[in-house]
Amino acid sequence: MNKLTQGEQRVERDYVGEVTIPGDKLYGVNTVRGVDNLTVSSLNIAHYAQFRDAFAQVKWAAALANCDNAVLTKEQCEAIVKACQEVIEGHFDASFVVDLMEGSGGTSTNMNFNEVIANRAQQLLGHAAGNYEVTHPNDHVNLSQSTNDAYPAALKIATYAMLDPLIEELTQLAALFDSKATEFADILHLGRTCLQDAQPMRLGQLFGGYASLTQRLAEELMAVRHKLRTLPLGGTAIGTGFGAPAGYRAAVYAHLRDITGVDYHAPTNPFDAMQNMDVFSRVSAELRTCAVSLAKIASDLTVLSSGPVGGLGELKLPEAQAGSSIMPGKVNPVLPMAMIQLSFAVVGNDVAVAQAVQYGELEINHFEPVVASRVFDSIALLTNGIQRFSQKCVKDIKADIARNEQHLMESMAVATALVPKIGYARVSKLARQSVVEGRSLVSILDESGLLSKEDTFAAIRKASYPVFDA
Repeated sequence: MNKLTQGEQRVERDYVGEVTIPGDKLYGVNTVRGVDNLTVSSLNIAHYAQFRDAFAQVKWAAALANCDNAVLTKEQCEAIVKACQEVIEGHFDASFVVDLMEGSGGTSTNMNFNEVIANRAQQLLGHAAGNYEVTHPNDHVNLSQSTNDAYPAALKIATYAMLDPLIEELTQLAALFDSKATEFADILHLGRTCLQDAQPMRLGQLFGGYASLTQRLAEELMAVRHKLRTLPLGGTAIGTGFGAPAGYRAAVYAHLRDITGVDYHAPTNPFDAMQNMDVFSRVSAELRTCAVSLAKIASDLTVLSSGPVGGLGELKLPEAQAGSSIMPGKVNPVLPMAMIQLSFAVVGNDVAVAQAVQYGELEINHFEPVVASRVFDSIALLTNGIQRFSQKCVKDIKADIARNEQHLMESMAVATALVPKIGYARVSKLARQSVVEGRSLVSILDESGLLSKEDTFAAIRKASYPVFDA
């Protein structure tokens, strides 16, 4: 993994010694050290395009701000900007080889971007990669920045971008649940509490609850997403701004807004912004809440579709694939199962994020790479999982109307609906009789002459409507 010794080669040096770099790659010696020392996972820093793009946008805005403040020449600025644009276009992904989970507090990641952009700028200006006589990774690409403000800024920008499609998937899922609520609006359904028969309701009301929850999940993610627009750029190493010219901070935010179209802005307190990552606790917590809430819905669908003979069988889920390698004809609720399973992973990711946020020390938090890895993973799992759950399961759910009504009419749940008609004491006695005799309460009422089946059915339908004010 991450072989660095193929093709035409060049040599770069640092205080540790010499390294040999393939001629077709644009990284440098710092990247090699990061790969050699810190490769622990299978994902590199270009795996999530939004993170790659965010880092390039930070370097792009920084170059323009440095040029505005006359600490970078126009020629250098234009070459760096062009290199950043090409990074965003995906031309150099093969040169971003540092592990997403690298443990250098983000320095290896930052230097991988600095080196690739510097070397490409060198080429654009007619110079060879690796000698850095015109554009240097530290002196020019990283000018007025440090890893400590560039990395968390890119992390926030990437997370902001990645949340947009997730919110869209949630909104679409809420709309699907809402359409099912309309489709099932008049189907009588046995409401259950503690997995026991409870009260009459409509199947559409159940799905209306799912729609409301899912829309609320989307809205909460929208709210926490806006908190990501405060960036630490301009704080450089610890929040003092040392190393950047006086006009840099205002300029870098103005250019970043133009580049991204998002109103990113400076923090009220730059030291707070450098020290703390609590916003990612909030983001991760909302991702966890989203995952476990949808897992609850998925569990409900699994129970309600159980059977087809030995279970409830009140819902019919689309048949996605064979359910067994040994039991012919068996079909499992694989899409709901997948949603439940991914919720376990998102909960675990949230624990890792909480630990990383807690263990920041003094002026910075150097555990940002694990936050990036876990938050990105949670967003990707949810975005992909919800898309499949929506389109391959929820969209084509059908209701077995007869089964729903049978379970309700044969249960003691109808007793609640009859209390206004014949009184609690009499209904209780008849309900116990139905249990002892193994007969439906509806039949006993009809035979006793207290209520006909038609009157009982009308009372049940009335009871299934909400009685509170709109």
